[in-house]
Amino acid sequence: MSVLVLLLSVCAACCLGFGFVLQQQAAAHAPIGDFLSPRLLLDLIRVPRWLGGIGLMVCGMALGAIALGQGEVTLVEPLLATNLLFALALSRRRNRQPLGRQGWAGLALLAGGVTAFIVAGQPQGGSAPGGAFRQWLIIGVMVGAALLLTAYAKRPRLAAAPVLLAVAAGLLYGVQDALTRVSGQVFADGGWGALFTTWEPYGVLMLGVTGLLLVQSAFEAAPLRMSLPALTAAQPLAGIACGVGFLGDRLRTDAGALAWEAAGLVGIIVGVVLLGMHPAMPCNHSGSARVRELQRG
Repeated sequence: MSVLVLLLSVCAACCLGFGFVLQQQAAAHAPIGDFLSPRLLLDLIRVPRWLGGIGLMVCGMALGAIALGQGEVTLVEPLLATNLLFALALSRRRNRQPLGRQGWAGLALLAGGVTAFIVAGQPQGGSAPGGAFRQWLIIGVMVGAALLLTAYAKRPRLAAAPVLLAVAAGLLYGVQDALTRVSGQVFADGGWGALFTTWEPYGVLMLGVTGLLLVQSAFEAAPLRMSLPALTAAQPLAGIACGVGFLGDRLRTDAGALAWEAAGLVGIIVGVVLLGMHPAMPCNHSGSARVRELQRG
């Protein structure tokens, strides 16, 4: 594993985690009538704290893009999932909440899961399998699932709407990371001219804007502990599926390695949930009221 990829991915996770906390603090005060509307972004763009969070997120995405250009999606994505550790660290600095058994267990499971998956899987690059059909099939499944989750989240009296929106955004961000990797390869081979004559950069932009709207709507409707764990768990799973499915990333497939890879993914998900539900994570007083407004439709 490249030390450069490791450092870039962890720095990207740090920027993303801090950025998500600032974004949610600002989005929590946005009008609930802006839920899933582009007006939400127009309202938030006038809030300095939200702009700071977006700036950190952009830095994180840029560092992540560089890491994806140097390493495999199946390596970078689990490392990006550690953004929750940095979000928790910033939240603890504000409220002085101790980690306790839940926090330490979540930290151990997340860190151990990432380590187990990477060490057992030994991600490596390879030739893309299956051609364009396989690529469009996997992307279609991910985007289609995100659209279905979003449509279901719009139903009145649905308390789980923020979680569903966060999962949908995570799926889109996972596909975005895969297309970022493809865009980087196109740029390396043909420069700017080749980059702007392919569809992948425009797909990255569209997925990014759509995912941003979904995330901010989830942040607006409920406390961070309801949305960030779902987002953080869904993104690496979607990214790994894209990496193995159509980018040509290879993982070890012997029985022992597969068992450790599966255990690592389970550890990541459980650790993310434990940390996301930790009392130190922001739980704004208006969050429960906003959930009740959504339930009333």
